[in-house]
Amino acid sequence: MTAAKGATITVLGGGLMGLALAHQLARRDEAVLVLSRRRSEAAGFVAAGMLAPHAEGLSGDLLALGQASLARIPAWVAQIEADSGLRCGLRPCGIVVPFPSAAERDAYPTAAWGEALNRRGLEQEVPGIGPSWQAGLLFAQDGQIDNRRQLMRALERACVELGVTFQEGTQVLGLERDGAGTLQAVHLRNAEGDAQRLPAQRAALACGAWSAKLLPELPVVPVKGQMLSLQGPRQALGRVIFGPGTYLVPREDGLLVVGATSEAEAGFSEGLTPAGQRQLQDGIADLLPEASAWPPMERWWGFRPCTPDEGPLLGRSPIAGLWLATGHHRNGVLLAAITAELVAAAIKGEVSAEAHRQLDAFSWRRFSP
Repeated sequence: MTAAKGATITVLGGGLMGLALAHQLARRDEAVLVLSRRRSEAAGFVAAGMLAPHAEGLSGDLLALGQASLARIPAWVAQIEADSGLRCGLRPCGIVVPFPSAAERDAYPTAAWGEALNRRGLEQEVPGIGPSWQAGLLFAQDGQIDNRRQLMRALERACVELGVTFQEGTQVLGLERDGAGTLQAVHLRNAEGDAQRLPAQRAALACGAWSAKLLPELPVVPVKGQMLSLQGPRQALGRVIFGPGTYLVPREDGLLVVGATSEAEAGFSEGLTPAGQRQLQDGIADLLPEASAWPPMERWWGFRPCTPDEGPLLGRSPIAGLWLATGHHRNGVLLAAITAELVAAAIKGEVSAEAHRQLDAFSWRRFSP
């Protein structure tokens, strides 16, 4: 499959959303250029990779969008694996949400989609779960993907194989509009420090937590999250455990990903903090006490792009010729498949009636006075 010779679509941001969108556009025979400042800081590299619309307790349009994306993920992953020749690490392992009481379990927003567990059922699903948890919900339809080690690399390879071009180390400084407010160019500083004007009449903003720096009309703010990983025995934990404030995500090789703090007040301050790491250690001890003795592997942090209602910004932007794929907060990995599908269709002008409804529900205009 080769890219067409038409005007290039410029994707601003080389994280999960940028790569997923670039991949879908390239599959639709579009020439795509991805501008990325520092791909390693993207939320797609630091997230735990849960596919959890039900375990997260989502509701309304966001739940519906998450369910629609969850249904698409197997075929989406198969596409990426076929195009890249690499595995993405998809595991439909199910997620257990524990509760102190049956009453709290039954009041959970998505309880109707889960299997109710008593203490005995909890112990069967999660051997060694902490004693404070007396009830739970098993969402067998939810799962995980190894985004940090596999999905992001596979997406990069798939994009390259389809002819997507990349400019790494590029900082986008601003967006140039004509007198009618239509996108004309992107101003950037390249890896050598040189300022450039790049003509661009079709572009997509996928800059995650940094999106409002380019388009201040967007109510996107960073919410910092700290994480760590432990090396457990292989098969020690079969299900993801989604506790309040802490979750444990077991990979197939026994690596246990532990997240995540939620620090809205931190802004873009980098680095680990003793308080954040202590919160994670306390969560491990509460959810799965035996894991407290497992050796630590890595510690890291990242910035979630959050909107006031925690839903994404998709489709058209305040600038004609610029589309949005940002603001996904905690659900970026889950929503990557449907975001790429919807925004690629919008850019191509091939939007179905259902896609119109989904795009309208997550338009930037819902925050406009």
